[in-house]
Amino acid sequence: MERKKHFWIFGTVVLLAAVGFALPERVSFRLKAALSSIFLPLFGLTQSSERLLEKAGDRVVSRAVLIQENDQLRKQLEQLRIQLLEAQEIRRENESLRQMLKWQQQVPWKLRAARVIGRDPSNWWQAIHINLGTRDGIRPNLPVLTAEGLVGRVFEAAGDWSLVVLLNDTRCRVSALVPEARDSGIIMAGGSSPWGGTFVDLGFLTRNADLRPGQLVITSGLGGVFPKGIPIGQIVDVRRVQGMYLEARVKLAVNMSALEEVWVLMP
Repeated sequence: MERKKHFWIFGTVVLLAAVGFALPERVSFRLKAALSSIFLPLFGLTQSSERLLEKAGDRVVSRAVLIQENDQLRKQLEQLRIQLLEAQEIRRENESLRQMLKWQQQVPWKLRAARVIGRDPSNWWQAIHINLGTRDGIRPNLPVLTAEGLVGRVFEAAGDWSLVVLLNDTRCRVSALVPEARDSGIIMAGGSSPWGGTFVDLGFLTRNADLRPGQLVITSGLGGVFPKGIPIGQIVDVRRVQGMYLEARVKLAVNMSALEEVWVLMP
């Protein structure tokens, strides 16, 4: 039925066109104008629809391109962020090494730089592994320190690594001096402190010693392992032990949990 309807419309248009050619010029012009007013809007609507579809297609393509470019920019931004962090870490390491070398030139000892390569999870606060060993002339009992102060001593040395026991390890006892009070004692692991990596005890001080918080504690040089004058820390508080001698709690000068590079004091 629909096809038949279209056929009649098409036939009518053809018939009117034929009649238009047979009519006088003035009448024919009016007839053509009337037909144009009927059919031209239909053609215009078709062209407008085609243009709208083309624009919509362009917009869809542009969105896909934008999404792709956005992903690429995000990846580039992430790469730049990683490169920035790496550059900052390299700069920090260079500055640290520069300060270490500057300090090495100022002290009277023969020092060898070492890098911390490991810690024992079960013994985190008490020991570290360094990347120097017997091949580098390292042997047990050599002092280990940083520019801030004493770290500990070499406990065991292998071919290319060594185990260093820290000041708060029971295996590392140090003869210490409080210059301001003119008194000396023994540094022992801070068993009374909940912060095992921060504090140690300074025991066997004379009971009449003039000890106060803030006083500096250094190595005394007694015992033949640690030379005199290496900073250990500062006194935090003082207590009397059974009325016989004084014992002080000392905050270490070195942050044992943040060790990355150390110095080994060579013979």
